[in-house]
Formats: sequence, C-alpha cells, structure tokens
Amino acid sequence: MESLKKYFPELNDLQRAQFEQLGDLYREWNERINVISRKDIDGLYLHHIVHSLALAKWFGSLADNTGILDVGTGGGFPGVPLAIFYPNVKFHLIDRIGKKIKVATEVCNALGLENVTLQHGDVGECRSTFNYVVSRAVMPLNKLLPLIVKNIAPGSSTTNRYSNGLVCLKGGDITSEEEGIKRPVITYPVTEFVNDPFFDEKLIVYVPIKK
Repeated sequence: MESLKKYFPELNDLQRAQFEQLGDLYREWNERINVISRKDIDGLYLHHIVHSLALAKWFGSLADNTGILDVGTGGGFPGVPLAIFYPNVKFHLIDRIGKKIKVATEVCNALGLENVTLQHGDVGECRSTFNYVVSRAVMPLNKLLPLIVKNIAPGSSTTNRYSNGLVCLKGGDITSEEEGIKRPVITYPVTEFVNDPFFDEKLIVYVPIKK
C-alpha cells in the first residue's frame, strides 16, 4: 500500500479505503483460485496495482462515461484498479477463463464498483465499442490488434488527451510483435510515470485506431 500512496497521493478517502480492501480481497481469493503467482502476492501493490495504474498516469484525466474494454483481464488487471481510480469511467472486463472472471466479479461486488461490467468469454464474443481497449500481458500485439479493432468506437475523442485506440502494458523488446502492423505503434517507458527499478523494462504501448 505504501508504494500506491507514494505514486498516487491524490487518491481520496474512498479510493484509499477501496485499495486497502483490494489487497485483502486478492489475498483471500488467491488462496482459493490462483490468479496471481503465490510467490508474487507480497508484491501485489507495486507489481500489479501500481503497474495497472501506470496507465492512469499516461491517460491523465478522462471524460465522464469514457468506455474502456479490458481484454484478458484475468483476476481484474488492469481494469479493477483503473475502475477505482476513474469512478466516472465505464469499464467492461472480459476473460475466457471462468474462475478468473469469477474472482474479478467477486472483487468488484465487494468493493461496490458500479462502473464495471464483466463477461466470461472470448473477445470475439464482445461486439460493443469503446474509446479504448486495454490489456496486460495477454498476447502479442500483432495478434491482439486484429481482434479488437471492431471494439474501438469510430472517430477520435475530442475530450480525452489521446485518440481512441489500443493501450497495452508490455515487457521487454516488442519488435517482433510489431511485424505486419500498418498502424502507428507508440511506446512509452513505464518509468516515465512510475520511477521504480521493477519497471525498468516495461512499456506502455499505444496504437491509435482512426477508422
């Protein structure tokens, strides 16, 4: 929790309480259904929650009712931390593994997150459109992009800093993942936003999608 307070001192009292509860919830659920490596559960706040919220540093403020789809959310990353951070933004979390979406659902219910919907299924089964699609270590960029283009709302946002598109959290060299992509692929070191050695080789990858 200290790393969260360090990098996000602007959190209000409700958000702080929700993030504190989040740690207890994931530890409890992880004992039953393994959604985070048990070796890494002690690094939950820095490695998973702060990592997810690096996207909030990148997005900056988001307009009310901005829509975000989290593909392959697993137990709820990055979608759940982002939903706490942006209570006026609408999130839809999808994962093909039922037990993982169950954890994310129970966590959201326990936190009282009313800005989150969840779906057990493949992204191909989601036909809704959003301003942004986010993902965290789901699949190579050049495989993910064709699957989610249909889910990006046409046109560019006039109220958010960045145009509609795909935003991924990635690690290491992604050169091979860019093969065949004809759209701009823009990368930002996570350390631009969260200065900790854990993030030295981690990236935020943005692909604007203008139809």
